[in-house]
Parts: sequence; structure tokens; C-alpha cells
Amino acid sequence: MRVAKEGWPFIIGFWLVAALFWWLGWTIAFWAWIPVAVWCIAFFRDPERTGERGPNVVIAPADGLVVSIVDVDEPSFVGGRVQRIAIFMNVFDVHVNRYPMDGTVSYRQYTPGRFGHAAEDKASELNEQSSVGLTTARGKVLVRQIAGLVARRIITDDAVGATARQGARMGLIRFGSRVDVFLPAGATTAVRVGERTQAGRTVIARWS
Repeated sequence: MRVAKEGWPFIIGFWLVAALFWWLGWTIAFWAWIPVAVWCIAFFRDPERTGERGPNVVIAPADGLVVSIVDVDEPSFVGGRVQRIAIFMNVFDVHVNRYPMDGTVSYRQYTPGRFGHAAEDKASELNEQSSVGLTTARGKVLVRQIAGLVARRIITDDAVGATARQGARMGLIRFGSRVDVFLPAGATTAVRVGERTQAGRTVIARWS
């Protein structure tokens, strides 16, 4: 199983704790800690993903649950009225995020904020977040990584000017969070609230 490079310090630390419990003879603590150490490996897994690709589809940027699909104003990059698809990741989902379309990274903005429950609608405005704007063949698309209750680190890989490849890694959020995609007019949603997505595989919208 492939693991995200950012996970190794945590994985090693968790297993060193397990080794310490064993060395001290704390058998109950050791066996109670083992599932946590295994979970840490699973949390940072980074599986290869293949699926439908092309300029006419928008691919899910995150594993998780679609918690809202709404029309909102997005003045920072896309401009005007857009459709926002919000995907909530729990602590058992893969947390590596992926680019939904081919394009160029034309906008980057980190915004400090709260660490409220990421599934709530207001999290898109109030929580700590990192926004990435892509200039694509279909226009401007914004992806927003949002911290949650236990998320304390948003990692966004590429700087402005980088080439975004559909399905390739965009970044990672540690320990529970949400990713929103803002799409301009012309995109038709291909998922519904309550459906689960897989980053780099699930088609969440199509262009007419």
C-alpha cells in the first residue's frame, strides 16, 4: 500500500509508542494502541486511481460524502454565480486530494479561520482553508481545501503557474476535513447529496 510522504513521521511516531508500551510491559495499553497505529497507516494511504478523463468531465478532488450542492456567489476567482459541490472527509477516508480537471494553477489563497465541524455549510466561509484556482479549457474552476474539527494542517502542493493534471495529487489535509469545488455555468452535476465519491475516479459533473 502506497503511503503519502507526509504521513511517515506520524506513522513512525505511533509505532514507537506501541514499541514503548511493549518494552514497559504495559500489555493492555499495547493492544489498545495497536488499532490506532494501524489506523494511522490507513489514514495516510495514497492509492493509485484511474477512471474517466477528459475536458468534458469534472473528477472528484476528494474521497468522502457529498454533503451539499448549492448555487453561491464566488467573487475571489471564478466571479459571479457558481455551483458548489461540497465533499466531507471523515477520519477513515483517504485524505490525499486530486485535481478535478487539467489546467493551470492561476490562483492560490490561504485563509486562516476556525476549526468547526467541516460538514456544516458555514465551514466554507469560517474555517481555515486553502483555495486553488484553475484555468481550464472550460473556464475557471476553484477547489477549496477546508480544515475540520481535528484537521490542523492543510497541504497544497503547487504554486501559481504550475500545470494541473486531472486526477493527479493536489495536496492533503490531515485528520478530517472537506473539499469544495466551485463550477461556472455549463457544468451539470453528476452526483447527489448523500453519495460517496473517490478522488481521481468519481465523475461529479459534466460539461454540456
